[in-house]
Amino acid sequence: MNKLSRRDFLKRTGAFTGGVYPSMLAMGMLPAAPAHPFKLEGNANGKEVVILGAGLAGMAAAYELTKLGYKCTILEARERVGGRCWSVRKGSINEEKELGAHTAGFDEGQYFNAGPSRIPHHHALTLHYCKELNVPIQVYNNVNENTYYYSEGKGPLSNKKVRVREVHNDMRGWMAELLAKGMDGGKIDAGMSKEDTLKVVEYLRAEGGLDVDKLYKVSARRGYIESPGPGDREGKLGDPLTLLAMLQSGLLDPDFYNVAEYTYELQGTLFQAVGGMDKIATAFQQKVGGMIRLNAEVTSIRNLEQGVKVVYKDKTGEKSLQADFCICTIPLPVLSNIDHNFSSDVSRAIDSVVYMNTGKIGLQFKRRFWEEDEGIYGGITHTNNQLTQIFYPSYDYLSGKGVLIGYYNFNDKAVATGNLSYQQREQFALDKGSQIHPQYRQEFETSFSVSWHKTKYNMGGWALYSAEERQSLYKPLLQPDKQVYFAGEHMTYLNAWMAGAFESARSVVAALHSRTSGSRFAYPVLGS
Repeated sequence: MNKLSRRDFLKRTGAFTGGVYPSMLAMGMLPAAPAHPFKLEGNANGKEVVILGAGLAGMAAAYELTKLGYKCTILEARERVGGRCWSVRKGSINEEKELGAHTAGFDEGQYFNAGPSRIPHHHALTLHYCKELNVPIQVYNNVNENTYYYSEGKGPLSNKKVRVREVHNDMRGWMAELLAKGMDGGKIDAGMSKEDTLKVVEYLRAEGGLDVDKLYKVSARRGYIESPGPGDREGKLGDPLTLLAMLQSGLLDPDFYNVAEYTYELQGTLFQAVGGMDKIATAFQQKVGGMIRLNAEVTSIRNLEQGVKVVYKDKTGEKSLQADFCICTIPLPVLSNIDHNFSSDVSRAIDSVVYMNTGKIGLQFKRRFWEEDEGIYGGITHTNNQLTQIFYPSYDYLSGKGVLIGYYNFNDKAVATGNLSYQQREQFALDKGSQIHPQYRQEFETSFSVSWHKTKYNMGGWALYSAEERQSLYKPLLQPDKQVYFAGEHMTYLNAWMAGAFESARSVVAALHSRTSGSRFAYPVLGS
């Protein structure tokens, strides 16, 4: 039997498979192209790096640095990793200023994501790490037309829950009718020919569900008051909401028109980690856990003539360590109260950057009444009161118990609820939520709330920058202060997203390794 050379084999398999590359890949002769390439050359030469914070940015930085041979130590003030990437479960503990610590009493298997809950499909690096670390993901249902708008006020539709699909389709219909009439009557001069105008009018008819007279009456798009069924049951349509009624009831206000499907980051498809977003943090912990010192609260960061010195305290007392470099991922409002010898520009930025006031509450119920009674599977109900949003879980459909996010609010609304006690927050969420879901009272079991701007070691949800502050405050932090580098979502234009933590970590790793290796590594910029 004649032996087949590797070259001949590749030629023959190439004829059958349509190319040599797949064959080489299958035989392990070529490495698979990574989803998000990050390959740095060179060696760490024994350099040591102390990383402040075991959130996603800190752990991702350690994960990549150790691949290059760096020796890393991660200091984390909390008793857990993940930072704001946190899923609240039975026994979870959070400590807020003034209120102290409280513990979640959810049943086993019940949880809610107190921090990030969504992964946009174009956040390639986040998805890459999920794949690389074997974190399974599932689709997150962010847009659900069967959820509600609830507007408190004095209009004809105020203080009533209205299905999102009714508002969306009626508004689309009325606006299409107004525009079609204007174009058809020549009142809108867009420099188009008559033929072009007719095409636009036909589009508006289709988009708005207009009749042959270009009038919006009603359509099945907004749902039925009696569903179609067998025999002669064709279904019954309700009357459309009038434009004036929606306007007078506040349903055209910013609380409702900043809808998710128009926001770039929230356009489908969205994902979530199966079993909770903290699975991502746990996966990193499995890789770098041996480097992490928990309950290690940093009290001082000092640049030395050579290297850096960090002082911290743990349960046994005050300790210090020195390293060649430091990567600091501590949120800026916390870092502002830590002793350091940074430059004046960096110090001013740390003291000046404002973080979002934001909070969430998870409400556990005996049964998933939103699914069983109201046909709501995932999605968000929007309000104009301090609840702001109610999130329905996009997992464990048709199971027994469930946890709703009873409010997710921001700015002044978050400040108001954050100033309440834990018990008062629960009562507030139940009182307001019962106006939308009267089942609350009968089905409620327990709650857990988090005000991130009051939470120790966070003191805010995410960084906020004006255009001017991007120049005056943000830019100084992009450069290392001697041996100290800064990383985290606040060091990107992806504020509030896990992608910000990951992108920042890789960017800093590339910069630090360029410095130690004498090479120049440009962190890749990928399109969406």
